[in-house]
Amino acid sequence: MLKKSENEQRANQLLEWYGDGADGSSPTKAQWLHLMERPAEAPVTFVNFFKMRAEAIYADEIESPRSGEEAFAKYADVSVPNLEKVGGKFLLLAPFEANFLGTEEDWDLVVVASYPNGAAALDLYENADYRKAFKHRRAACLNQKVLVCSA
Repeated sequence: MLKKSENEQRANQLLEWYGDGADGSSPTKAQWLHLMERPAEAPVTFVNFFKMRAEAIYADEIESPRSGEEAFAKYADVSVPNLEKVGGKFLLLAPFEANFLGTEEDWDLVVVASYPNGAAALDLYENADYRKAFKHRRAACLNQKVLVCSA
C-alpha cells in the first residue's frame, strides 16, 4: 500500500510541475501512474509524434520570437544529454514523411526513445534542467502524441 501512496505523491508532484495534461502537452495523472506501475525492470520505449507551430507560443513569459522548430531545438539541447544521462537512447529521430496504412495523420517529426525502465524515464522528467527546458517543447508543439511501448 505504501508504494501506491508514494506513486500518488510522485504523480501529484509531476502534475504540479507539468500541468494536468488536459491540453495534451503533458501526461495526465493516469498516464504518469501507468508509467510508475509498470514492472520495475521492464524496458520502455516512447514513440513521439510532433507537429510544430509556425511560431512558438510561450504561456507565461516573454521570449524572443522564434519558430516552433527553433523552440524545439532549445528543448532538444537540454533533453538529449539528460535522456542519455538516465540511460536512455534514441532509436530514431526523423522527419515524418507519410502514412502508409491507417488514418491519415500530419506530423513534422517522429522520435523513438528507449529507456532501461520506467524509473529512468521518470528520472528524466524529474530532472530540474529538463523541467525548465520543457517550456520550449510546449511552446514549439501545436500537437504531440507519445505512445508507451514495452521494449
